[in-house]
Amino acid sequence: MNQSAQKQSKGTVLAKALFVSYVITGVVLLCLALIMYKAEPSNMFVSAGVVFAYIFSAFVGGMIVGKKTQEKRFLWGILSGVLYFSIIFAISILMKKDILSQIGSTITVFITCGFGGMLGGMLS
Repeated sequence: MNQSAQKQSKGTVLAKALFVSYVITGVVLLCLALIMYKAEPSNMFVSAGVVFAYIFSAFVGGMIVGKKTQEKRFLWGILSGVLYFSIIFAISILMKKDILSQIGSTITVFITCGFGGMLGGMLS
């Protein structure tokens, strides 16, 4: 009984961390859109801003999970980052059918999200 309650609480913590990660992603992308509206930044700046949003959001999610679980924090951080990426990837596939043609950048984003979550979990 105690183990199932503990697993449920870790799942709840993971869900809350993912929610916070997506809120942060929304805020960062909203700021990036405002910058794009007011100024005309280069494509490199916009791409760097999107990558920053991914890494920072996964980092914060991993940090939240790591603080709450207190055990195997880097694994929970990686899980948080991978789930964060997986949901973004699934939505991207649903909205844009040819996402798999950009598999190189997709793998890079997967690795950076996992690494950001792991780093957040380790530093929590």
